[in-house]
Amino acid sequence: MQAAVDAGLNVDDFAGRLSFFFASHNNLFEEAAKFRAARRMWAGIMRHRFGAKDPRSWMLRFHTQTAGVTLQAQQPDVNVVRTTVQALAAVLGGTQSLHVNSKDEALGLPTEDSAALALRTQQVLANESGISETIDPLGGSYYVEHLTDAVEREAAAYIERIDAMGGAVAAIEAGFQRGEIEEAAYRHFQLVESGERVIVGVNAFTSDDDARIDLQTIPPDAAQRQLDRLLRVRNERDTAASEASLQRLGEAARSPSVNLMPPILECVEAYATLGEVCSTLRDVFGTFETPA
Repeated sequence: MQAAVDAGLNVDDFAGRLSFFFASHNNLFEEAAKFRAARRMWAGIMRHRFGAKDPRSWMLRFHTQTAGVTLQAQQPDVNVVRTTVQALAAVLGGTQSLHVNSKDEALGLPTEDSAALALRTQQVLANESGISETIDPLGGSYYVEHLTDAVEREAAAYIERIDAMGGAVAAIEAGFQRGEIEEAAYRHFQLVESGERVIVGVNAFTSDDDARIDLQTIPPDAAQRQLDRLLRVRNERDTAASEASLQRLGEAARSPSVNLMPPILECVEAYATLGEVCSTLRDVFGTFETPA
């Protein structure tokens, strides 16, 4: 955002087209408050930090996916309950787009039946529950408002810390976000191991005869079919045009002021592969190494 504004773009020319991708976890009220806080923070940041004047620029557009990390391999049918709670929280928090994970994704790729059940979960919430018929249905709840304020306060503190480091890129290079994620994961598993945080079917309410479910199986020849398609594309494309587009992409990447999207699209239109595009950019930018 800041880079675009610094480059001379009017924030109201593009801010209304930005969108975000959030995950929804199991704590219903906390997750709804998280989305409410994000919406409120975005409006404030756009108005006061970036000077946006168009009300559309103040509106947070976001998609939500239920949290795959919460899915358990034990008693996988229970995952349907988890994803329903997560989807409910997302809608109560104001999401505009939603994806519900399938119950068997802790074990493998979803089957057609489990994917259909995940879709039906969304459809029941949308068409039978009534939760989508009002805006911000939890607004005014003393508990949800308290949680929303708390999330906004803590998130603002994170933004201040990252700004003090020189911005998000500098913080990533210093390993800050990675360290915070690892620390949070460590605290979570400590609570699970101690039993203080209950995970149904994992550290409480376990069963010796967990139901076995049918898993998605990938045909053995699937990889070979994809390799054959790739070879066919390479044989049938204009090789000179494809190589020339990749060369122009490399030249553009070496110029810090050039927008890379047009040359990337040129590569795609010349049937350069994703791997070739990535390799060209990797030759210029190198590969990110996580800080020790």
